[in-house]
Amino acid sequence: MADIVVVGAHPHIGQSRITRRLLRAARLASAERPEAIEVCDLYALYPDYCIDIAAEQARIGAARLIVWLHPIHWYSMPPLMKLWVDEVLAFGWAYGPEGKALSTKDLWLACSTGGTEAAYRPDGHNRYFFDAFLHPYEQTAALCGMRFLPPLVLHGAHRVSEAAVEEHAEIFTQRLLSYPDWPELDELPESLECAVPADDRPSLTTI
Repeated sequence: MADIVVVGAHPHIGQSRITRRLLRAARLASAERPEAIEVCDLYALYPDYCIDIAAEQARIGAARLIVWLHPIHWYSMPPLMKLWVDEVLAFGWAYGPEGKALSTKDLWLACSTGGTEAAYRPDGHNRYFFDAFLHPYEQTAALCGMRFLPPLVLHGAHRVSEAAVEEHAEIFTQRLLSYPDWPELDELPESLECAVPADDRPSLTTI
């Protein structure tokens, strides 16, 4: 099992500029450090949306860093990635009184947006700064006892230059190859832990 697991998701990878390029970069990094980096393309692995939960839990349970790589879809993640989160990050395994499998791990989001950075402002058509849409990611990490690392974001994916894409991919590659030796990690707080009471979820008999 690898120290770093890159979980990528793009429903139309053939039309992708950024996610496809970063998936390729991750695979090249994995070829350089096969014992440390594993790449999982969800749409290639599970085209029928039937996720092997046990295999995915084993994959990320052994990692130190989990990377979510995807474009932003409707201010969130693509549908198969959301299903992966729903099924793999299960109560009693990833969170809850007995759910400690991901505790103290790092979660890193590498994402892209179609809109420019200016579109994510109070005076832009998305009305909020982009950080406002990261709260569900941050809270997911906190609920699982993980540390949410500063995300790698590329805005305006449809119009950025090829040089900018290459530079972005190089940053992504170097981050993967150098983890955990990121200078800023020493300045980040430890992972949060949000205790979920055992009686905060209905039993199957009461649903």
